[in-house]
Amino acid sequence: MLIKRPNDILPSEITHEAIYLNRRELLKAAGLVTAGVLAGHSVLASAAEPGPSGPELTGVLQSPYSTDEPQNSWTDVTTYNNYYEFGTGKEDPARYAVNFKPRPWSVAVNGECDKPGSYNYEDLVSAQVLEERIYRLRCVEAWSMVIPWVGIPMAGLLKQFEPNSKAKYVRFKTLYDPQRMPGQQRRTLDWPYVEGLTIEEAMHPLTLMAVGLYGRELPNQNGAPMRLVVPWKYGFKSIKAIVEISFTSKRPRGSWEQSIPDEYGFYANVNPEVSHPRWSQAKERPIGGNVFAGKKPTLMFNGYGDQVASLYAGLDLRKNY
Repeated sequence: MLIKRPNDILPSEITHEAIYLNRRELLKAAGLVTAGVLAGHSVLASAAEPGPSGPELTGVLQSPYSTDEPQNSWTDVTTYNNYYEFGTGKEDPARYAVNFKPRPWSVAVNGECDKPGSYNYEDLVSAQVLEERIYRLRCVEAWSMVIPWVGIPMAGLLKQFEPNSKAKYVRFKTLYDPQRMPGQQRRTLDWPYVEGLTIEEAMHPLTLMAVGLYGRELPNQNGAPMRLVVPWKYGFKSIKAIVEISFTSKRPRGSWEQSIPDEYGFYANVNPEVSHPRWSQAKERPIGGNVFAGKKPTLMFNGYGDQVASLYAGLDLRKNY
């Protein structure tokens, strides 16, 4: 099967980050000036962003794991996405996922566990406590956001399936439905998308199965109804629209690792000292800020080193990327 590497994708298929951000900032500035003149109000008074939308989630607890960094806006989080199932452009998911129906939904659980089976989404969520966690998300393309996720601590979710002693890894799989996910009609990757973690990573207190944003149900373009969030790893580990969870004794290979193993490794820990083969990881550009302010230094493990570095004791993070 022909697999398109990122550098094989036509330039017309991807909006370059700098172009997107510059265009967005210029359009925003032009719109604000026009609105200010026409309405007779200050530019600042016209700068209100759209608020969160969608059904509210109830009984959500605030998590002590949250960062105190300023959050990105709803617009930032829901219109600048990597979600190749809906297209390779950053704006494609918001455009093409509008009519995606994330209900009804079920998750198949199998492999090295004592309670395999098919579980309805509603049953999985209702059996767990929901938490809001404000995490930094760092993408391999050298951009970052601070996002208020709502989700289920992954450890609690996985423990109900009772993984056995042979369960060394957890493999996740995305829905495969080219009619509902038009990006799958193109051979950008070998669909369906798969990703994996060690059992220790999956059970770490920071790992989250996200089901919402800003106290609302997860939007389609952000991975509805459920997606993985591992804040110390690069964003390509954040598999979306999960329909299968497998406990395995052998290390799974994620979709990007299968496609381009010399660029996207299994561990995918944020390590600014290791450059991606085609760009540096030493700095990142926060999305939503002043595009002309430049980048800032990238933190080891995306700033979560105190919590997760012990998971990789003795592992060469220059080779095991």
